Amino acid sequence: MSDTAGKPPGPDPGPGASATGDGLARRRWRRRLRNSALGTAALLVVAGGAGWAVYAKLSGNITADEAAAAELARYERERPTSLVRGAQNILLIGSDTRAGDGNGAYGKDLGTERSDTTILLHLAADRGSATAVSLPRDLMVDIPACRQPDGRRSDPVFAMFNQAFQVGGSACTIRTVERLTGIRVDHHMVLDFSGFKEMVDALDGVQVCLREPVDDKAARLRLPAGKVTLDGEQALGFVRARESLGNGSDTGRMERQQRFLGALVAKVRSEDVLLNPVKLYPLLDAATSALTTDPELASLRGLYQLARGLRDTPTERVRFLTVPRESYVYDANRDQLVEPEAEELFARLRADRPVAVAEENSQDVPGEVTGADDPQGPSPAPTFSGRTAADHSCG
Repeated sequence: MSDTAGKPPGPDPGPGASATGDGLARRRWRRRLRNSALGTAALLVVAGGAGWAVYAKLSGNITADEAAAAELARYERERPTSLVRGAQNILLIGSDTRAGDGNGAYGKDLGTERSDTTILLHLAADRGSATAVSLPRDLMVDIPACRQPDGRRSDPVFAMFNQAFQVGGSACTIRTVERLTGIRVDHHMVLDFSGFKEMVDALDGVQVCLREPVDDKAARLRLPAGKVTLDGEQALGFVRARESLGNGSDTGRMERQQRFLGALVAKVRSEDVLLNPVKLYPLLDAATSALTTDPELASLRGLYQLARGLRDTPTERVRFLTVPRESYVYDANRDQLVEPEAEELFARLRADRPVAVAEENSQDVPGEVTGADDPQGPSPAPTFSGRTAADHSCG
């Protein structure tokens, strides 16, 4: 047997080589290499095309809020400036619109759209913490003159906070929040009922802990006590219920929303959804299809850049709280800010300083904040009523 058996043929001897023996073997070898290279190139082109198609689809799902951007640009001079480079403030608005697929099941379309839930999310410059502040929809605030859907300008008014969205959409809500807090809103997202449900279902549900059974006809909920995995429809009822679940207050409703968001964050983090394409795609498809954002965020790249810095944020440093509030002095069914606590909270967020939270029945008390959480060193931080993303479990 030849000692060259099983080895690739040597260099091509050139055009004069015999068509048999080594010459033929060399030609076959080159043909296989060429076909393999062409096949690999084709696979790369197909994979790249598919990847681009997915990217384009997800980006195209997002609605850019161009009208809000134009309106905010008109009032740029009166808006607050950002004090800490790298820190971000995102206004999350849950719309109660009945327009669109699946939203009509939650009530009549009265021709108006209000903010059912509004959360100001502050991301620390080093992304070491995140603070989500719920703003009650019944909070009495100064709403500026805003551009209405018909193009006319509304008059300034002192009214319930959720009226800002009804009068002038997201731009009016942002300007109202900025006047109330002195905090620059860098980005905003608007999500409707149907989109919320689809996001929860894309995660195969979210587990929450119920201290007691729920039997609420108005919210269409019947759940046992303990650990329960809520699907999209159940989750929507859980976070929206107000009249018959809990004590009937908007404060109780916001606390449930915070508990649910904490559980949602924990699930995304624990199952590495952000790093698993199989799990991530359905979530992104559902989320992007339901989102209206400022133009800068209205692409998959924009959302990814915002989210990637939070992948390593510990759940115990993802904090949820409600702005300090109390019953409005002239109407017990409305809210007003508690001062100076509310301004202390806003000042800390403006300066990107840490915020401590504890549940009302917790034994935690205000204390020193360690330098590990505060780049400016130890500083006494007030403790606000709230919870972290690590506090959602039954344990």
